[in-house]
Amino acid sequence: MREVAFIKQNKEKWLNFEEAIFGKTLKNPDELASLYIHLVNDLSYAQTYYPKSKTILYLNNLAAKAFQKIYKTKREDTNRFVHFWKIEVPLIVYQYRRYVLYAFIIFSTFVSIGALSAAYDDTFVRIILGDHYVNMTLENIEKGDPVAVYKSGSNWGSFIGITLNNLYVGIKSFIYGVFGGLGTGLVMLYNGIMLGSFQYFFHREGVLWESVRGIWIHGAMEIFAIVIEGAAGLMLGASILFPKTYSRMTSFKMGMKDGVKILISTFPFTIAAGFLEGFVTRYSNTMPNWVSVGIIITTLSIISFYYLIYPFILNRKLKKAHAII
Repeated sequence: MREVAFIKQNKEKWLNFEEAIFGKTLKNPDELASLYIHLVNDLSYAQTYYPKSKTILYLNNLAAKAFQKIYKTKREDTNRFVHFWKIEVPLIVYQYRRYVLYAFIIFSTFVSIGALSAAYDDTFVRIILGDHYVNMTLENIEKGDPVAVYKSGSNWGSFIGITLNNLYVGIKSFIYGVFGGLGTGLVMLYNGIMLGSFQYFFHREGVLWESVRGIWIHGAMEIFAIVIEGAAGLMLGASILFPKTYSRMTSFKMGMKDGVKILISTFPFTIAAGFLEGFVTRYSNTMPNWVSVGIIITTLSIISFYYLIYPFILNRKLKKAHAII
């Protein structure tokens, strides 16, 4: 289809949509969502067949305004807090889902590098974890309690200290995304290599299972949250490097706003992980296997569902509910 025919065919629909966004009479958010889906489809079509057209810029601007109107504006009958967690964040995650995939691939690669390096170089673990930690852990293994380090300090002291540190790591991982995503990559590099070498160290000492059933009680949510925070940092970096049809500043502001929301969404999981580390992990060697494994599976399932499954379910429901205008 020629561009002139494409514009003529959809012009009335776009004008109606523009009126819905900028007009004084506000449409129902559900109705706007339906219009938004059609607008995004038109935008995708224009980007494919008319890549240098100004129509793309026009549709992009409309789509951005629509997103704010639909997903960032409080419904009168919906609690704003609930709307943020139930609708807004999952839709942003879906929109940037490829960066979540990139973050998992990058982090998994670094974990593998850490494990392989520890396997082929006996000194590598000491370089990464430090002599003090390695020697202390070896002593704990000899005493029959490989994860005894998590029993040091008080419950509340450990919980607060660990949580603050993990929040700092997550915020740093996101903010460092301003360096084109390279800073975020470095944070993921350090944490990934440390995790890989750490787990291989326990494997080499023959206590991998003991470490897994203890450490991953809190580690499932903690590590997953770090990956999601890394994805937010990559989003921020991409908004600077690849502004598409937006100005670089506009793209940066959008990336920053969406990235901050994803970052904030990880905080409850990070806090929950700190709580588990401070109050539960220290008792891992005395609890039955089914209890520790049950906690690990439950925590991993909750955070995996929220970031990897629910966004797709929500998007599918939105499309089905508004398939016909």
